[in-house]
Formats: sequence, structure tokens, C-alpha cells
Amino acid sequence: MERNLMKGNEALAEAAIRAGCKCFFGYPITPQTEISAYMAKRMPKVGGVFLQAESEIAAINMVYGCASSGVRCMTSSSSPGISLKSEGVSYMAGSDLPCVIVNVMRGGPGLGGIQPSQSDYWQATRALGHGDFQILVFAPSTVQEMADLMGRAFDEADKYRMPAMILADGLLGQMMEPVTFKVDEIQHHDASEKPWATNGHGNKRRHNIVNSLYLQAEELERLNFERFERYETVKKELHEAELYKTEDADIVVAAYGSVARLAKAAVDRAREAGIKAGLVRPVTLWPFPVQEVREACRNAKRVLCVEMSMGQMIDDVKLALDCRIPVEFYGRTGGVVPKPTAIFEQIKLLSEKEAE
Repeated sequence: MERNLMKGNEALAEAAIRAGCKCFFGYPITPQTEISAYMAKRMPKVGGVFLQAESEIAAINMVYGCASSGVRCMTSSSSPGISLKSEGVSYMAGSDLPCVIVNVMRGGPGLGGIQPSQSDYWQATRALGHGDFQILVFAPSTVQEMADLMGRAFDEADKYRMPAMILADGLLGQMMEPVTFKVDEIQHHDASEKPWATNGHGNKRRHNIVNSLYLQAEELERLNFERFERYETVKKELHEAELYKTEDADIVVAAYGSVARLAKAAVDRAREAGIKAGLVRPVTLWPFPVQEVREACRNAKRVLCVEMSMGQMIDDVKLALDCRIPVEFYGRTGGVVPKPTAIFEQIKLLSEKEAE
């Protein structure tokens, strides 16, 4: 298979097209604008639809309507733009509709800055809209993985009838790396095979209605209970993490996305210094890979959670471990990227504490 040198944002867009995405609705915002630019060039050439909406709010509601027809569709944005989309995402979750949403995170809160960040973890895994619901969240750490996870996000969204998010950051979106696409040709998915879709019934099946409004409290409660039963199935079937040198690790670093790459370099340096360090990198952020984190920290005495935020994933790490092991935190925020040397120094400090 051919290798292509591409930006992360461009790899995401190409992978989406090859996964059968037929419609893209978006609005430009740094550092993800290359996704829209790539889609604008490619979609018309492959029989797809690109539409730049008048706002982020309009874009997500276009996705809502398109997804209702059973067509694979997506949108992308960055941090404050995702906030504007949150109401529409809630409507889609309440209507049990699949789609893919890309968030290439930037510094915040507010307009913040255009540098990379990971401070939307809570938003993605806890509160991307009002009401009781979850979305699938995938966290790539390389440009290759950005491409690989895009196809998987579409497949899992269809399987579970849920919105799925690729949670990347400005570092991954803008960096260039070689990419190999596993799918050489564009996949085609027949929307008519989705029995719930509003794509015309021809008097051969019941009339489908896509809706998230239920005025009878008991009916809405029943649907919420059914949805959360499905979420429990998702938790059992869909959880993934990378474990690196954790078999005998005294200190395990927990990190995701681009920060995990920096943490891996720090772990290698720690090993060279005689410190038994390892890394656990969640690939799915929701569902969180509880089993994998526990396995990674089976022999650990301390855990170091490293993030480009003030500390958001750390809560899930503590919960996964039932607070049995001390979990420390090291983070940079506002668009500042932590250096491997600084992460190594934190590992070294924990090692010295443990030796006391």
C-alpha cells in the first residue's frame, strides 16, 4: 500500500471519504480548517457533498438532518466551535443517530488561543450537550492513527447508533507524518439497509420518524433506560488502550493523544536511568479502558497522569484504580506543550519519593 506524507487534518479528511462519508458540513476555525479545505476540494470529485454552513450551529443541525436519512456524514471544529454544536449533538443522541464529529482541540477557556490543548476531555466524555447521554470518543496519538480511527468511528457509530468523536489536538492536526490508508477504494454504504432511517419507505415498511421530543415523562424515561442499557453493552465491547513497558513498572504514566508520545520518550529515558517506568495510553476515552488501566498498574506503586490541561482525565484514572494507588498529576495548559524532559523529571521525583 502506498504511503502518503500528510498533515493530520488532511489524513482525517481522506480517511473519512474512504470510509464512505458522503456529506460534510462545517465552519472554519483554527487549527482544524485544513479538514474543511480538503473536503471542499475532494468531496465534489467523489460524488459527495461539501457545505460550509453559516455557523457551527447550522453545521451540526445539517448533520442532524443528513444522519436521519442514514447517510454517513460528519462535521469538524475546534473547542469553542464544538461548544456551539453541543445542543445539536444532544438532539442527535436523543434521536439515536450516528455521525462523526472531529474536535482538534485548542487552548481555552473562551476563545483562548490556537495552540494545542487537551482541555476538552470533560466536554467530550461528560457533557457534550444537555441531558443523559454519552458519545463514543477516540483519541489518536499519531497521524496514522488519526486515519485508522476515522473509519472505526464511522463503523462503531453505525453499530451502536451513537455520535462518535475523534478527539485530537492542534499538534496532531498540524504535524505531517507518513500515512498508509488501509482502504484503497471508497466504501459505499447503502442507507436503505438502515431500518430506522427516514429515506423513503415506498409503502414497504412502517413510516420512520426521527425525533428527540417526548412530552410524556414515562415514555422519555423508558427510552433513556433503554439507551443506557445499550451504553452498558458498549462499555463491555468497546475499550482500548496501549500498554508500554508496564509489566514490571513501579511508576506508570497515564497519557493520551499527542502527550502520550512525549510521555513514551520520558519513559524510555527513565528506563535508561534505572527507573522502572511504563505508559498506559487510552485510545477510547469513552468508554474509558478501565480493565487496561488496571492491568497496566497491576504492579505499580505510583501513577503519574500527564495532560495538556489542568487535570481532567486524572479523575477517570483514579476511578479505574479505585483510588488504591496514589495518582499524581503533571500538566501544562493554555497551549503550552509539556516537554519529555519535564515529564522525566516528574517520574524521577516520584521514584525518589517511593525510595524514601
